Amino acid sequence: MESVSCSAAAVRTGDMESQRDLSLVPERLQRREQERQLEVERRKQKRQNQEAEKENSHFFAATFARERAAVEELLERAESVEGLEEAASRLQGLQKLLNDSVFFLAAYDLRQGQQALARLQAALDERRRELQPKKRFAFKTRRKDAASSTKVDAAPGIPPAVESLRDSPLPKKAEGDLGSSWVCGFSNLESQVLEKRASELHQRDVLLTELSNCTVKLYGNPNTLRLTRTHNCKLLCGPVSTSVFLEDCSDCVLAVACQQLRIHSTKDTRIFLQVTSRAIVEDCSGIQFAPYTWSYPEIDKDFESSGLDRSKNNWNDVDDFNWLARDMASPNWSILPEEERNIQWD
Repeated sequence: MESVSCSAAAVRTGDMESQRDLSLVPERLQRREQERQLEVERRKQKRQNQEAEKENSHFFAATFARERAAVEELLERAESVEGLEEAASRLQGLQKLLNDSVFFLAAYDLRQGQQALARLQAALDERRRELQPKKRFAFKTRRKDAASSTKVDAAPGIPPAVESLRDSPLPKKAEGDLGSSWVCGFSNLESQVLEKRASELHQRDVLLTELSNCTVKLYGNPNTLRLTRTHNCKLLCGPVSTSVFLEDCSDCVLAVACQQLRIHSTKDTRIFLQVTSRAIVEDCSGIQFAPYTWSYPEIDKDFESSGLDRSKNNWNDVDDFNWLARDMASPNWSILPEEERNIQWD
């Protein structure tokens, strides 16, 4: 009798475990279905991004070719230095188009674009020199005391022909190898403190590349800012009118204010941010965000010049193109804890 009771109890226990196992099946299936849907959505998003990049590349190629031809025609047609202004303006537009396209262009296309811009800039500088009005030669009336007047008119040892060149404007020279006269920045430097003032970078495109263990201070209002292949650097920048791009950086600290921030292939970087639209990260890890806190005497004037709305800051509104789960936070970026935000900028 006792064995029968034990058998019955065992059967009931087995039935309960079976029922519990059965109740877990829908939960496992549901979780698996959610994972499957997330994977489908991830692949769909990746495909859409690839298609968008392809469309953007086609648009860039067509627009760049059209504008380059227009600049070449304007350079050939110009009959005065003033006539080159439209060519210079459209060439600047080409540079901006290239800067805005760096994240979806292939390395070869980017290099070709940079080389084309360098050639156009060189052609523009050459045409400026050709069209520069030349001084008319005229004999000067000499006073009888020619010996004494000669001492006043020219410094000893300087031929008259060289002396006359002092009034001739020199052609613009591009900064370093950055490609054109409206691009400025620093490259291939280590363990230095670098600065640019407002007069040097106002509404220009700033390129910082191949820097290591440097502190960079940009006082003023650039048009765009691009930071690439940089390690263990501190960057402080005034308000940027349009976009800031980061690519292939690590162990950096940044203070930037801009309209849009895009970060690609970057890790272990803290960003003190003021952004009026949003930040976008892709192929990143260890990115931390906090509100923009850098200040300097003329910053209010630079914000006004930039056109940014200082009262609007979406510093913690971040899109991660590698993380599509809406109910879980991305592991690739986070909010910098308040106790870690006390940075001594100067």
